[in-house]
Amino acid sequence: MTTATATTGPARDNTAFALRLFAWGIVFVTFAFLVENYLVHWLNLPGARSVLSGGGGYLAAGVYVLAGVLALAAARSPSPDGLRGDSARITAIAGYIARAAFWIVLLVGVADSLISFLRVEDLLTGLVGEDLATSLGLPQWRGPYVHMPLAALALVIAFFTRGVSFVWLSLLVVVVQLVIVIGRFVFSYEQAFIADLVRMWYAALFLFSSAYTLVEEGHVRVDVFYASMGVRTKALVNGIGAVVLGMSLMWVILVLGTATRASPIIGPFISYEQGQQTYGLATKYWMAAYLAIYAVLMMVQFAAMVLKSGADWREEPDPATPSAPPATAKAD
Repeated sequence: MTTATATTGPARDNTAFALRLFAWGIVFVTFAFLVENYLVHWLNLPGARSVLSGGGGYLAAGVYVLAGVLALAAARSPSPDGLRGDSARITAIAGYIARAAFWIVLLVGVADSLISFLRVEDLLTGLVGEDLATSLGLPQWRGPYVHMPLAALALVIAFFTRGVSFVWLSLLVVVVQLVIVIGRFVFSYEQAFIADLVRMWYAALFLFSSAYTLVEEGHVRVDVFYASMGVRTKALVNGIGAVVLGMSLMWVILVLGTATRASPIIGPFISYEQGQQTYGLATKYWMAAYLAIYAVLMMVQFAAMVLKSGADWREEPDPATPSAPPATAKAD
């Protein structure tokens, strides 16, 4: 009996370590992939694959090495709550990304709508002068000098705030749509930037709230066999599904969307692509960036899901579930 326990203990520890290393590796490699894209597409440096052909790329390769070291360090520092605790840590990272995305969408949308409104009504020149008004009319100027500082501010705000605010984004979409209806049918006033704002916010709501819904297990599940499965079998299905179906699809989006400067994610973002409307929002390139944010957000949450499934498969206790009170013996 003692021998069986001794062999089972280290085996379970090795399994937990492997799951942690895999999950944290996915998280850090995903961020390393984003850094590599910045080095390649913005700084025109060679990618990590160039190391194999002798074309440089040592900085990008070093980023991946650093990602591996950080993943190993995280895997060797397990949470006191087991795999569920590590899953919660990764979910916290996903939560920060979601909050930052919300504040970026909110701040950039409001600021760009204000600029577009002032341009439409020919009020911008009187407020900021002719030169600055001309520059604000160019998406290549408005993007780096207006949108990017607001995006940086959003990252700071997201660090100090807690909670997912997609309910408020839903309300804002409804409010702006109501403004369009009232403006069109009551005041006969309609501008392209208002419709652009609705599309921008609705696309963000649809994409970014998917990871939050995944956390809450609110996605529609086509359930034929799943309900009759045991806890460990469900955990196995969820873990394998997160890797084979979820992560693989996210990598397809990231790799194909950032392969070259003409790819559907990188291309619009580098050129600060604007819509066809002259006085619409200069935020079309953010719609392409949404796909990258969505893929990263889902990738991180799938990593957390793998750890949660591993905890279920190993039948680890859930700290969030109160244990049943001990039974008391009845007096005769």
